[in-house]
Amino acid sequence: MQITPTWARAKRAAFFSCATVAASLVAFAALPASPVFAALAAFPDKAVKIVVPFAPGGGTDLVARTMGITMGQELGQPVIIDNKPGAGTLIGTDAVAKSRPDGYTLVMATVAHVVNPSLLSKLPYDYEKAFAPVMLVGISPNVLVVRAESPYKSVADVIAAAKAHPGKLSFASQGAGTSAHLAGELFKNLTKTEMTHIPYRGAGPAITDLLGGQVDVMFATAAAVGTFVESGKLRALAVTTATRSTAPSLAKVPTVAESGVPGYVADSWYGLYAPAGTPRDVIMKLNAAAKKAVQTEAFRKRVEGEGLVIDAGSPEAFDLYAKGEEARWRKVVKENRITTD
Repeated sequence: MQITPTWARAKRAAFFSCATVAASLVAFAALPASPVFAALAAFPDKAVKIVVPFAPGGGTDLVARTMGITMGQELGQPVIIDNKPGAGTLIGTDAVAKSRPDGYTLVMATVAHVVNPSLLSKLPYDYEKAFAPVMLVGISPNVLVVRAESPYKSVADVIAAAKAHPGKLSFASQGAGTSAHLAGELFKNLTKTEMTHIPYRGAGPAITDLLGGQVDVMFATAAAVGTFVESGKLRALAVTTATRSTAPSLAKVPTVAESGVPGYVADSWYGLYAPAGTPRDVIMKLNAAAKKAVQTEAFRKRVEGEGLVIDAGSPEAFDLYAKGEEARWRKVVKENRITTD
């Protein structure tokens, strides 16, 4: 029987060990890319995109663009704003739902995000499973506004005109299912009046037609109409929150409730979502960058003057808030038989 020397056996074992490691490395390198492996890379290493599901020029667009500047500085990569309007925010929101969960595509959502499940029998995405909360940016009032030349000087004037000519008065919104649309529908139901809803693909074009006299009134976000109210191009008749706004341009404007519509409340808000499955460490990096952005003096001056109360909490706090909003509006939609027709 031939006996292999100890040094030879050791040499052969070492050879096979190295060969096994090399084969393993080759096999690992051949594995397809996945979100898990992508998360291991430094984030971000390219531009981050925030989808705004409205046309340029509205409150959501303003908030996203103002935030994007500082977020980009914090992340070390550009933050690009991508406007994808239409279908009551569904087009832009669906695009994000179907994006890779790597943190590079976000959506700036509004109240429409939690209301659409109540208004529509079918969504193009699974509302419960498609998104991961990043941060609630803040909450602001909607404002009932008319153009400067409008004959309506108060909420009472609007109610009287709507009752005198059912269906003749028109109210604009930045899209079906948005906070402006719901604010108008809730107003109709509580005042027992009929007005015609005119949905647009964003607040910008809606405000343009309001200024031009193509529509009569609008329940717009404060961020979208603040500068127009300050310049005197639009007249603010009431805010939709439970209490008066702290914004200088709206401080003297009464609430809809105190203007003769008791129980009326219709807040607006903005929040960032990523696709579900986005790694936790990436979510927290985005949360930290967004939090830094909304706490800058530039952001505060731009939006707090128009009624936005900054929140900037954790992803979990935003998730809890959004679920509460979904339940609240589901009840309102059902009780008042609000539709997107």
